[in-house]
Amino acid sequence: MARRYFSLTVVLLLLAGMLVLPAPAPAQKVLKIGYPTWVGYGPLFLADRKGFLEKRGVKVEFVLMEDTKTRYVALAAGKIDGLMTTIDTMVQRARRDFQIAAVMAFDDSKGGDGIVARKAITNVAGLKGKKVAYGEGSVSHFFLGYLLQQSGLSFKDITSVNMTAGDAGAAFVAGKVDAAVTWEPWLTKGKGAAHGHLLVDSGKTPGLIVDVLVFRKDVLKARGGDIRNVVAAWHEGVDYWKAYPDESNKIMAEAVGGWLKDSKVFAETLTGIRYYDAAANRQYFAANGGVMKTADFAIKFWERQGKTQMKLKASDIINTSYIR
Repeated sequence: MARRYFSLTVVLLLLAGMLVLPAPAPAQKVLKIGYPTWVGYGPLFLADRKGFLEKRGVKVEFVLMEDTKTRYVALAAGKIDGLMTTIDTMVQRARRDFQIAAVMAFDDSKGGDGIVARKAITNVAGLKGKKVAYGEGSVSHFFLGYLLQQSGLSFKDITSVNMTAGDAGAAFVAGKVDAAVTWEPWLTKGKGAAHGHLLVDSGKTPGLIVDVLVFRKDVLKARGGDIRNVVAAWHEGVDYWKAYPDESNKIMAEAVGGWLKDSKVFAETLTGIRYYDAAANRQYFAANGGVMKTADFAIKFWERQGKTQMKLKASDIINTSYIR
């Protein structure tokens, strides 16, 4: 009888508007991050699948966008909140009305990028006068520019053929160009061609090609806590991968998908990069760490190419506080 009286009292209070029940939890705002198909981003997908993001109260929607330009246009338009890319691409897109910053490193290339060339070309200097395919404004352009500079050459010394990395690799395999700046799976296909070999890869340039997580600065200001949780989940994902590599590679291959959906291919491609765990990120994002040096070199390089939209310094596009 007491329960009946209690229930009746609750109903009467509700009708009278005198009893206030807790409001339902607000819908979780999704953090949208654009990405291309690349092995270097795997542990963030792993963090999602293993619940590392969820337990920190942040929900991420991964938006597949293979083209770099498309990702930046979407970020500027507010269609996505952040993106995965290399440091050098940031330099070309930053402008006064579109302020962006990298908050952490995913990986660096230690063989994942390279140049395949005809066997008669035995060093970078041998590219002089040759047809070289690469994507203008891409990380391949940046990588090639660095190597040419180290060999005392410039882009004026080669015949440039503007193609995406995949098309460049295919053109080389078909014998249409003398060399191609590309990445997997085209490095393997190129060096496996009867006329081809691997001229050089990014194992010779540690810290030059680094994938980073980038957000608009207004997103950093509004959702700093969520972004710190994404960074923490990434580091947990890397640690889980270290402890359980076989399981992790299968999960990451399925999640990243595309040409990496086969876990065997994923694992093979993984040998060309290094994941940044918490210690590596702390070192790279230190006050005078590698991230500032890489950004500074990229700024100077793209300024010489006439590809920048404003005067920049490294601290304009790098935010080290999310690592510290």
